[in-house]
Amino acid sequence: MDKDTKRLLKDLQQQGFEIRTTAKSHIMVYRDGRRVTTLSGTPSDRRASLNAMAALKRAGYVPRQ
Repeated sequence: MDKDTKRLLKDLQQQGFEIRTTAKSHIMVYRDGRRVTTLSGTPSDRRASLNAMAALKRAGYVPRQ
């Protein structure tokens, strides 16, 4: 897992999101018991990251500046 993903997960937990890791190292992000998005355990294409970030923002995530 890269440093940007680690920082994102830390921010998500501080904002009340729940993080679970699957057996295949995918990261499931939950808010109030509902799955918000799934992140890959390794860096992948840019579009997947942008789509995941959009879903997180819709669920209430506020990125730090």
